[in-house]
Amino acid sequence: MTGFLLLVALIALALTIPPVRHRLITLARRFDRRDKADALRSDILGGPMLKENRDRLIGALDLDQRTVDEIMRHRRQIEMIDAGSTPDAILTQILASPHTRLPVFRDSDENILGVVHAKDVLREVDRLVRGEGEGLAALDIVKVAMKPYFVPETTALDEQMRQFLKRRTHFALVVDEYGALQGLITLEDILEEIVGEINDEFDVTPKGSTLTRTETGDYLVDGAMTIRDLNRALDWRLPDEEANTVAGLVIHEAQSIPNEGQAFSFHGFRFEVVQRRENRLSRLRIRPL
Repeated sequence: MTGFLLLVALIALALTIPPVRHRLITLARRFDRRDKADALRSDILGGPMLKENRDRLIGALDLDQRTVDEIMRHRRQIEMIDAGSTPDAILTQILASPHTRLPVFRDSDENILGVVHAKDVLREVDRLVRGEGEGLAALDIVKVAMKPYFVPETTALDEQMRQFLKRRTHFALVVDEYGALQGLITLEDILEEIVGEINDEFDVTPKGSTLTRTETGDYLVDGAMTIRDLNRALDWRLPDEEANTVAGLVIHEAQSIPNEGQAFSFHGFRFEVVQRRENRLSRLRIRPL
């Protein structure tokens, strides 16, 4: 009883301090919103609704509970421009790239100098070649680049979407607590969590589909596919608390990096490693048990 009274006294004292009182009220409102969102989520999952509509509603409700590191493009997948390359090589890379924005680095991909937009580069090339006549050799890609926008990997998706809209940009580089580059995220990535995949004529389609059903009823899955996308595509309920990708889930459950041909059963599914490249599980076969 004494301990309870002491706790009440401490809370009462804290409420007399304006910054602490404001923080406690904010947290209370946040938990209230989360409780309401959880209740709404349960109603949506249990009610009669088309799957695509249900996925969109759940995706919108989950934005405040998910962080940018869960959906970002990993640094291994980021195409970058080396500021030390020749102007001719840089222009060739930009014209061949499916992306309109590319980070620029020097010496190391940890040393990001800026982000260039393809249209800005073409304007500068036009100025050099047809305007002032200096020629392509005078192209300085660093001068064309915009200041990079870095965000913490722990930023909630709804907050990041607000920041994109506030800054009128939709491209950010993601860093960890030590400032090391982890990946990149765009406004389109966040919107896709609500409406599903957004493809246009410039999107690159991988040679092997991310998800393919075989004649035997198994599913061949790209190891980099997120668990959330897999659950959404097949209406499964694989847990994503400990890992973001299917390969990450297998590694977490196996407590090791399995070799090709190894198989495991957990969460009501059988997972077989079909292809491993270095330390990455690039292809998996999954079958419901």
